[in-house]
Amino acid sequence: MSTNRQRAIAKALTALLPLAPYADAEKIRTDAGARHLKTLPPTVAVWLATVAHVRHAHTDYEALLEDDYDRDSARFFVIDQINAALTRWRATRLLDPDDPDAG
Repeated sequence: MSTNRQRAIAKALTALLPLAPYADAEKIRTDAGARHLKTLPPTVAVWLATVAHVRHAHTDYEALLEDDYDRDSARFFVIDQINAALTRWRATRLLDPDDPDAG
């Protein structure tokens, strides 16, 4: 049985990422339902889970960290890769590279 929050997350995920591959969408759905995101609106939880998932699974972020880049620098260098994945999935939102909090 699905809760109202789970339904809201599913709806937000479909609206944000209409062409996300199933495996990615399921991981994002699970992450958006995590306890630490529970107090956020479903749309915000889905966005944060999406950016984190894409950063870790579809960019060079982890390799940059292993090469001793600090977290903020590594995030800066993968914004274009994140946006490329979001664009492939026809996302209705992208990261703004000029936003100091982007990534």
